[in-house]
Amino acid sequence: MDMYGSLQSPNFPDPYPKETELRWNISAPTGFRIRLYFSHFDVEPSYLCEYDYVKVEAEGEVLALFCGREETDTETVPGHQIISSPRNSLSILFTSDFSNEERYSGFKAHYSTVDVDECRDQNDEDLLCDHFCHNYIGGYYCSCRYGYLLHSDNRTCRVECSDAVFQERSGVLSSVDYPGPYPKSSECVYRIEVEPGFRLRLHFDQSFDVEDHPDITCPYDYIKIKAGSREFGPFCGDQSPGEIQTDTNVVQIVFHSDNSGENLGWKLTYTST
Repeated sequence: MDMYGSLQSPNFPDPYPKETELRWNISAPTGFRIRLYFSHFDVEPSYLCEYDYVKVEAEGEVLALFCGREETDTETVPGHQIISSPRNSLSILFTSDFSNEERYSGFKAHYSTVDVDECRDQNDEDLLCDHFCHNYIGGYYCSCRYGYLLHSDNRTCRVECSDAVFQERSGVLSSVDYPGPYPKSSECVYRIEVEPGFRLRLHFDQSFDVEDHPDITCPYDYIKIKAGSREFGPFCGDQSPGEIQTDTNVVQIVFHSDNSGENLGWKLTYTST
């Protein structure tokens, strides 16, 4: 496919024939969009362009419908308007009916393909990349901050966080980057192990923010605690688990996060008695 070109009504600049239907399908490589503008436009005017018209479509959606010589309440001409395709394809349909009261010279249009800056066009609600987005001609790629790994989805940044063993009789644990948003797509396993004969007590801060669901118990992100034969949780939402007294000297804390959300995480203090 050419990266640029032009198209025109039959016989242009002479009057176009009656009862004609022509369609041009323009496509570009992935990562590009198509821009279209008209340098000349003279098509039979009619109410809501029901006789002769030029229709611009993309993926079944009508982007523009043009007819006439000048703008009116019921007729639209392209003027200096530039039409951009939502993605990498565009279709132009020209139709003329069985009669023209006058002679109309038709149209001439020009198109070109332009690189999409995916990084610039992303919004906060649907980020392409978790941390850093890098645009190049025809595409983009993601990278992560130091200490993070790029997930296999090539956009989410995760952490390796399952090697920590806490052996002091008291200490503090928290989600990675607390009180900032914790990493996505991660499975963190923390192990607290003190001398036999001691019992561990966990106390979660009141500031607790783990992604939840209004109808289902913790389907996305959660904390689970295993203390001997007992299990606590899963915990999620904005209600702190508070204080948890165990009967064992070894506790395992599992924190799971999925690939979405911007929740701030959790922090706990543990003691042994």
